[in-house]
Amino acid sequence: MQRNGVSEDHSTTSSSSQQNGTDASSENNAINGGPNGDIPKTIDKTNQDIVRLIGQHLKTIGLNRTAEVLMQESGCRLDHPAAAKFRQHVMDGDWSKHDTLRVHELSSYMMCSGRDELMTRAGWEGKGLKSRTSLMDKLQEFLPPSIMLPPRRLHTLLCQAVEHQKHRCPYHNTRSDEEGLEDLSLLVDHYCTKDQFPCETIQTLNDHCDEVWFCRFSPDGLKLATGSKDTTVGIWDVDPETLTCTHRKTLEGHSYGVAYIAWSPDSSHLIACGPEDCPELWIWNVESDELRVKVSHSPEDSLTSCSWNKDGKKFVTGGIRGQFYQCDLEGNVLDSWEGVRVNCLWCRSDGKTVLAADTHHRVRAYNFEELSDSNILQEDHPVMAFSVNKEDRLALLNVATQGVHLWDLQDKCLVRKFQGVTQGHFTIHSCFGGVNQNFVASGSEDNKVYVWHIKRELPIATLSGHTRTVNCVAWNPVYHQMLASVSDDCTIRIWGPVNKHRNQKSKSGHGGDSSSSSSSSNGSVWHDMGS
Repeated sequence: MQRNGVSEDHSTTSSSSQQNGTDASSENNAINGGPNGDIPKTIDKTNQDIVRLIGQHLKTIGLNRTAEVLMQESGCRLDHPAAAKFRQHVMDGDWSKHDTLRVHELSSYMMCSGRDELMTRAGWEGKGLKSRTSLMDKLQEFLPPSIMLPPRRLHTLLCQAVEHQKHRCPYHNTRSDEEGLEDLSLLVDHYCTKDQFPCETIQTLNDHCDEVWFCRFSPDGLKLATGSKDTTVGIWDVDPETLTCTHRKTLEGHSYGVAYIAWSPDSSHLIACGPEDCPELWIWNVESDELRVKVSHSPEDSLTSCSWNKDGKKFVTGGIRGQFYQCDLEGNVLDSWEGVRVNCLWCRSDGKTVLAADTHHRVRAYNFEELSDSNILQEDHPVMAFSVNKEDRLALLNVATQGVHLWDLQDKCLVRKFQGVTQGHFTIHSCFGGVNQNFVASGSEDNKVYVWHIKRELPIATLSGHTRTVNCVAWNPVYHQMLASVSDDCTIRIWGPVNKHRNQKSKSGHGGDSSSSSSSSNGSVWHDMGS
């Protein structure tokens, strides 16, 4: 027969003997490395390593024959013959064929009364494949990789590659233990969508009747406190599912207004401070909604900032008139520094050192135990407020007329000046946020909230919705997709991901803003960031 002008017999013969210009014998020789199975050209060291890693991974997932064929065809060997024999002895339990370094420890296990006690004391999972695999992993640490590959090396390398991609992802805001390698695609680079980021107003709260100056989430993430010029502190319960807030209590009686709030480490108490002419502060028990103590030492004092010691049993407070006290929970002064004019305070994690921003544009460290002090950093303009990250390494400063600056407290150097924010001489509070505190957020005098990745100077998001200066921004320390901002427009805005915004909008129907309503639109602006 003929088909397209070529006889079928001839076509069949031709396709059998020749394909892409190469005859079958030549192709078979190329695949198998030549007539005698020899490799026609030497595989370089890098490719040998790759082949070994692939072979190890194939054996890990149970494809032993495939791994053997790969090793045979490539001319590589997975492990040194001695190492392979060593592994086999361990996996077979042939303990007489290798030396032990724990003779004395093992002999003590003979005194155990039973199997359960033995397994507990020895941290042993019992005889079998699982315990021997664990032992083999430990033993491999003492062998060079040229002799025996480290366990699951390819998997380790892939995990490292994905972690590096996450580190470079401008919107990554998920804990590493929440997603494993099996949850991700290795075929494309990791990149988070903006939909998972707190970019939408999901709630606008209108309970305050005057400018709102400050906000902060409790350390457990379940409460939000807001301070206002209307002389009240609002306490809000956080719903972790919807990322919305429900009004719980209004704490009244702060005759000068509330300009600063600090939560105790256990989230049970908070301290409320007033503006610069306020000589008193209030310590509230949030569990009982009762005033624990009102602290006032002199009508000439100015107590405008405070910070809790990490033990939760004492705190520091001060102001721009030269007061700087360390007090107990009853308000008794334990220690004091004379003549330190304080704009902002922060207790460090060592339990001894307090950072204070003073009126000389400095941040200095004060040790109340050793009564020593030292200079940490110097700015050219007034430091209006600052905060420190959870690792106690980085400080975020709001500097008058300059904006938001990031400092390294250990190296005592300026790391970054974030762009975009508008700040004159008003006090604006910024914050760290996100799973690993890789983000920075700040209010601004142009009525917006700015969000940056800590590695980038330009904002990744500009959030619109407020109609007057945004005084403070707080990021929930536990529920990392939740952000709060407060403004001179008397409102509190809760920001969350797009899906939370849609859910909240569907629940509230087409109603307008109320004390617990969803905002219909906020005009958020996103800035694409290249990796």
